[in-house]
Amino acid sequence: MKHTLGLLTIVVLCLGQTCDRSTSDSSGPPSGTPADTSTGDGGASSTDGTNSGNGGDSTPGGTDSGSGNTPAAIVADHQAASAFDSIPAATIAAIQARFRIFYGHTSHGSQIITGIGMIQAADARFAFNAASGTITIQETEGDLGTEGDTNWVTTTREQLNQAGNTINLVIWSWCGGVSDNTPAGIDAYLQAMSQLERDYPNVVFVYMTGHLDGTGPDGNLAARNRQIRDYCRTNHKVLFDFADIESYDPANNYYPTDSDACEWCTAWCDTHSCPTCGECAHSHCFNCYRKGQAFWWLLGRITGWSGG
Repeated sequence: MKHTLGLLTIVVLCLGQTCDRSTSDSSGPPSGTPADTSTGDGGASSTDGTNSGNGGDSTPGGTDSGSGNTPAAIVADHQAASAFDSIPAATIAAIQARFRIFYGHTSHGSQIITGIGMIQAADARFAFNAASGTITIQETEGDLGTEGDTNWVTTTREQLNQAGNTINLVIWSWCGGVSDNTPAGIDAYLQAMSQLERDYPNVVFVYMTGHLDGTGPDGNLAARNRQIRDYCRTNHKVLFDFADIESYDPANNYYPTDSDACEWCTAWCDTHSCPTCGECAHSHCFNCYRKGQAFWWLLGRITGWSGG
């Protein structure tokens, strides 16, 4: 389902906070299918701070190491954001030539869009939805919902089954649906994503963790995020680790009890030069910027770049 580029705000209640729904649309010519870019056995999962850095046994930048011909997990975490400046010009060009993205989100998920918009404003090489030769991101309203909600699956299939469809990467974000979720609810999400991968083998599906909620490493959110990470690393998936990016500043300091407001961002930007934006939904502009950096890193890894 396509929507006109712009902003449509629908107020919904997500765990006591408002999640706005934004939609925009663009289309582009067909492109090649993103290929697996590294090999490995999945490594160890990150644990919301019990392992610092990139999550234990993974290689720098969040990508698990390994051997053989098994594609490794690709994990965009806080170290991916820090590696953004190392993306080569050739990789940027390869990304621009390849990706036609379908992104379902509400307001929290819009942080990625805000972030890549900030990057585009600073460097035209990272333009999107701009002209032929740039990546296209078709946004649709909605998110991964709450326990066992799979309405997003129907929306995805409707898009991918359209005649002339050129989408080759699909990503959905959570609003607050991880915080109160159950192991069974998260498993329903993971199994639905895996089924889509089997049904559409020429499309890359990006998994995601839920945003921080201030409950810390012993809370339910952390446990459910670990469940997602463990699955993605064990099964060699592509993961955008929303919560991990929020948990660390660029100096690799860990903030175990921060919320999605990114309290550390305010302190960091009081003593460092940070880019600004009009608004970063629910959070600080620097949080959006870091997520935009990690998103470009993720696209680069999928194209075959080593990650910096």
